[in-house]
Amino acid sequence: MTIHVRFFASLRERTGIDSKTVDADGLHSIRDLWSALTDEPLDETTLVAVNKTYAGPDHAITDGDEVAFFPPITGG
Repeated sequence: MTIHVRFFASLRERTGIDSKTVDADGLHSIRDLWSALTDEPLDETTLVAVNKTYAGPDHAITDGDEVAFFPPITGG
C-alpha cells in the first residue's frame, strides 16, 4: 500500500520532510502513519487532511491516499 504524505510549515521544518511516498503496508490509521514517520507522539492539535478532507487521527488510510499534516492554526 502506498501513501503520499506532505508536511506543511513548522511540521515540515521539524520533520525535515516536505513530501514523501511511503510504503504503508501494516499501517491502518493516520496515527500509525505519523508514528512510522516521526519519533514524536501525534499532537491532537495537529490538523490532518486525507485526500483534501479533514480527518481525525484514527481515520483509516487506504492505498493511494494523500495525507497532509498541518500545524495548529494560531493567531493573535
